[in-house]
Amino acid sequence: MKALLVVLFSFVITSSFSQHCSITIKGHLYDTATEEPLEFANLLLEENLQGAASDIDGHFELENVCPGDYHLRVSHIGCETQTFFFQIKNDTNLHIHLNHSSELLDEVLVHGHEEDHSSAVSATIDEQQISKSANENLADLLSSIAGVATLSNGAGISKPIVHGLFGNRITILNNEVEQAGQQWGNDHAPEIDPFVANHLSVVKGAAALEYGGSNLGSIILVEPGNISDDPHLHGQLNYIYNSNGRGSNFNTQFEQKLAAFSWKLTTTFKNQGDSKSSSYFLRNTGRREANVALQLEKHWSSSWATNFYYSYFSTTIGILRGSHIGNTTDLSLALEKEVPFFTEEKFSREIDAPKQEVAHHLAKFEAKYLISENKALKLIFASQLNDRKEFDIRRGGRSETPALSLSQWAHSFDAKYSQESANNLLLKGGLQLRLKDNTNVPGTGFNPLIPDFRKSSIAAYAITQKDLENVLLELGARIEQQSLLAFPITNTVPKEVLREERNFTNYSLSAGLKYSVNEALSINLNTGLAQRSPEVNELYSNGLHQGVSGIERGNANLQPELSLKSIISIDYKWKNKALLNILAYYQNVDDFIYLEPQREFELTIRGAFPLFLYRQTKARIYGLDANFHFEPTKHLRMNLKYAYIKGIDVTNDQGLLNIPGNNANFEINYFSDLQGKFIRNFQLGAEVQHQNQQKDISVDQDFALPPEAYTLLNFKTAFDIHIGKDELKCAITLKNALNLKYRDYLNRLRYFADDLGRNIVFRVNYKF
Repeated sequence: MKALLVVLFSFVITSSFSQHCSITIKGHLYDTATEEPLEFANLLLEENLQGAASDIDGHFELENVCPGDYHLRVSHIGCETQTFFFQIKNDTNLHIHLNHSSELLDEVLVHGHEEDHSSAVSATIDEQQISKSANENLADLLSSIAGVATLSNGAGISKPIVHGLFGNRITILNNEVEQAGQQWGNDHAPEIDPFVANHLSVVKGAAALEYGGSNLGSIILVEPGNISDDPHLHGQLNYIYNSNGRGSNFNTQFEQKLAAFSWKLTTTFKNQGDSKSSSYFLRNTGRREANVALQLEKHWSSSWATNFYYSYFSTTIGILRGSHIGNTTDLSLALEKEVPFFTEEKFSREIDAPKQEVAHHLAKFEAKYLISENKALKLIFASQLNDRKEFDIRRGGRSETPALSLSQWAHSFDAKYSQESANNLLLKGGLQLRLKDNTNVPGTGFNPLIPDFRKSSIAAYAITQKDLENVLLELGARIEQQSLLAFPITNTVPKEVLREERNFTNYSLSAGLKYSVNEALSINLNTGLAQRSPEVNELYSNGLHQGVSGIERGNANLQPELSLKSIISIDYKWKNKALLNILAYYQNVDDFIYLEPQREFELTIRGAFPLFLYRQTKARIYGLDANFHFEPTKHLRMNLKYAYIKGIDVTNDQGLLNIPGNNANFEINYFSDLQGKFIRNFQLGAEVQHQNQQKDISVDQDFALPPEAYTLLNFKTAFDIHIGKDELKCAITLKNALNLKYRDYLNRLRYFADDLGRNIVFRVNYKF
């Protein structure tokens, strides 16, 4: 009897197990961009290590699966491995899309949100590329896009140049909030950690009226992305090591969807010592960085959601010691020396004066309300606090007392409304309020370079779009009222504090057309008229700009700039094997504001420095960006980029300063289909970067002629290490493999030192 009960009990358990573990998961894999099936992809259920592969039609099947929550990992040659969360209760049929062509398409096609159907031309960098290169700062990462260059002040400080424009003329939106730091200086890099972004987008058209700011045709979007719907704790760990500077970069990301809300936490720590040129160390060029970002999301109902975001960015950056000279004779010698003054033969992690310390806080609250199926309202409140300290070499042990100390509060409010009618007519409009309060913290012992000021603005915009099947038409207008109240200090004795008030009204207009000739060919036309008011540094700078080792003097008589820019972009796609994008632009700027080097040095109690004055002229900038991407097989991918640009000072019949030289980039990557027990997704790549000499600048325009052309050779390899259900992504990159000696025209420290030598970058990524 006892034996019979055991048999019956075993039969019941076995039957129950068979009944519950008889689920079949079927599905198809598709290319997101083309909807074509993806063959020979690997799939793995992480909970039970059950695997499968897709066939030639992209079909896959997993049998005898028990009910439960599963994470399905999908990998394919040339694709970023992705993990999907499913709740399996019975037989399931899945349709999964992978971004197989993301690297092929992202840099050309418009990167869109659910409401971003626009004629503006956009280029993007996705999360995979950000993760690989996040040891670099934001500007260096963006420079991989054709038409985007970098204006730098050594290895740790750089800002993006888009179609020849930078600084005050480029608006950076950090999670939909206009970045409000001390970005008026060429040496003031955006205080943004690239690791917080899922996408980086550069809008190259003049149609982005809703973004606001003082841009003249280009916007940079830093987009964190939404938190996944997975209720389990997930995240990733990133570690990147640079041999040049012996830098360590450590990043953690955690996210989870709880019953009450969803959350994501990102932290980043960087520590780097002195960089090295091809033959000597660049003394005092180390940097430290500590960043954190918290994102909270709450969906109250199907029509109402809120989002809170907070980020803190903190950095200490050394300035090349050889760029600060004590007298005019040595300064003249420094501009001619092969090796900078104060160069040491030993590596060091010490960061001494001259240096910068910057802390930036950003807090944002966003509310989205879906009024109806075709009407939506979004409200955004944000506040930012930026503290900047710059330290000079000072006598009497006072180098730790900042020579410049600035504190800026910035507050913003945005109300955005969108409505789509039944006849494919989209209306978008909004109201924007901005307030800045910038204060010099006393105790520096020097007159401030930038005076205390308060700036406020109110703006309204309206955009209408009409979709006529294969043609999208777009019209937009914007008006902005700005008020600036500044308190500059005179050079007279005794010194006086003045009260200067300026008011500006700026108008912007844009028109765009996007024409899809067929599935392979599309054309974008965009033209825009925009005004930009002079910023406080352009009007009232007066003193040593420590970060760029120069004395700058503003011009209180500057007038607003008026820009007219036109763009035509052509995209041609051939059988998902090749993609050609050609973008041409032409821009006239009346009353173009620029910083002109003088043929004299100025000796102060802080040393001898070059003198720069703010001027205005009529400028003309035109050029062409070309991208050609070719994927002859699933194993081979080639990218060719070329950027041609010409900047002309029409008034003085000479070249514009700080315009990049023409440049080209060729990259080839090989993807192996070898799927070993431990090593998978093996990849090899090589890259050639060529930078032409900027030949439009004469010897009378600058302290030194632009450097000669140079060509850099880079190599990389990447592979995945599989240990059970865990996966480590590894990559090794060799930059400037030939250890070439060169100087870059857009690096302000080119006056004193060579650029970076060979650098080996090792990266490891672990996702869970």
